[in-house]
Amino acid sequence: MENTKNLKEERIANAWAELSAYADQGHTLDAEAYRLAFSDPEFLLRRETRGIRIQLEMLKPDLEQLNQGVENTVVVFGSARFVSPQDAELALQAAQTSQDAEQIRVAQRQLRNARHYDNARQFARLVAGYSARRPMAERLYICTGGGPGIMEAANRGAHEMGALTPGLNITLPHEQAANPYVTPSLSFKFHYFAIRKMHFMMRAKALVAFPGGFGTLDELFEVITLVQTQKAKPVPIILFGVDYWKRLINFDLLVEEGVISPADLDLLQYTDDPFQAWEMIRTFYGLSSD
Repeated sequence: MENTKNLKEERIANAWAELSAYADQGHTLDAEAYRLAFSDPEFLLRRETRGIRIQLEMLKPDLEQLNQGVENTVVVFGSARFVSPQDAELALQAAQTSQDAEQIRVAQRQLRNARHYDNARQFARLVAGYSARRPMAERLYICTGGGPGIMEAANRGAHEMGALTPGLNITLPHEQAANPYVTPSLSFKFHYFAIRKMHFMMRAKALVAFPGGFGTLDELFEVITLVQTQKAKPVPIILFGVDYWKRLINFDLLVEEGVISPADLDLLQYTDDPFQAWEMIRTFYGLSSD
């Protein structure tokens, strides 16, 4: 039985290798009726095969995470534009040397926001440190969008603790590569935002949203809506950076205008402290403090 499986895998691998070699020789990969369907890129990229592509984008990350024991995650969202304090200091020094007022203003803002990078990194270290002492089935893995900024910081913290840490990246008009702290075997790239967001929620046991822009807001409100409408199980939704979130969104106004219920505000928790953020998750699930 095993030999049959290996033979099938070998034939598939050989078919793909033949196609790749053809492309490497500089030949144009025109559609070809005789080519195996799965190894015909032009066929797979047709509008009519979109459903197949969606299925594959759903299946590949699911199987790979399952194979590596990643069943429970803590998802960290946040701006891709925040940098580490060290990089922010260097940028400010360069700006001051240039004596360009606008450059100095931007660098000062970067330095002010660099605390969020450090907080995300510290929070991830706490989660990964706890999980390292737990049986495989009880471990929580830090999962991010795989990009720079807050995502990099969270993956970095988990990586520093020796933990696996998935990154769910997305193809964008401006090139974006996975940050260097994502576990290579858990570094995935998506075309469809919807499938990517579904993967965030499939294993999420908590979501921590640091200050961010449109992408962070999109992901945050997707989660809030799923939990509010009971399409997803209740999970801790933590807004990290109290002043930022309180100034950005007036959730009380939604209650005042009757568009959400007062109880809906209980879906959200606020903090400025990585230790408190971890304590919120630990308390929610009754996790031990060891």
